[in-house]
Amino acid sequence: MQEAAIFRQFLAENPDAVIVTVASVKGSTPREAGAVMVVSATSACGTIGGGQLEYMAIDHARAMLAGRPMERQLDIALGPEIGQCCGGRTLISFASADEQTTEALLAAMDAKEARQPAVFIFGGGHVGDALATALMPLPFHVTMVETRAEMLENLPDGIARRLSPMPEAEVANIPAGGAAVILTHDHALDFLIANEALRRDDLAYCGMIGSKTKRATYLSHARSESLSEHELARLTMPVGGRTIADKRPAVIAALVASELIYAIAAVKAGSLPA
Repeated sequence: MQEAAIFRQFLAENPDAVIVTVASVKGSTPREAGAVMVVSATSACGTIGGGQLEYMAIDHARAMLAGRPMERQLDIALGPEIGQCCGGRTLISFASADEQTTEALLAAMDAKEARQPAVFIFGGGHVGDALATALMPLPFHVTMVETRAEMLENLPDGIARRLSPMPEAEVANIPAGGAAVILTHDHALDFLIANEALRRDDLAYCGMIGSKTKRATYLSHARSESLSEHELARLTMPVGGRTIADKRPAVIAALVASELIYAIAAVKAGSLPA
């Protein structure tokens, strides 16, 4: 995800703007404290939750841009009086996008993105490409690992590329708390990568594409390689196949993206072992 780059470009193109921030929340609200949008006279970047709340914030910001004297904070109850039924309360702050405020916003976004978990996709075939595309707007650092240079040529901007004759060796480069998604064209290579990933106890997710037969074959192989039942229990296989059996690459990618979000969030929350 490249949120900072998107905001950086918007602010460069719209220097006369207002930064709108969710300063605090109480109860049920559409966005969390810290959510940001930037409003210019004609457009906006980001969202603080949509609906009437966001419309009010945009109107307020544009009144500031027009030179009208406006409050720098709005305390909004999300109830029937504004046509929303969230039931909570949101405190919104407004700041002119001067050089200092802009730099602080972008620095905070850069720091937040630096902490995003890493997802290594092993294999740039149809499913790998679809997964890379699906993960682009999500809060992950995504790396594609391939043995074939041509499979790395048409990836979306923002996807890191690693050309390696030994993809299994790249598992050691996944930061703690990250994920390995194994989608190569070679079952033996899949098995080598999975062995390395499952031997790490600090990854949030290890998933492999395949069938029930491939799973049984892999488990037999892994046990012969002395992987423990505890280690094998961390394997998700087939990826994306727990609830819906659909072999279309884009559907598999959407399901895997959901698995990754859940697994990484669960580890962060401490409800699953890393």
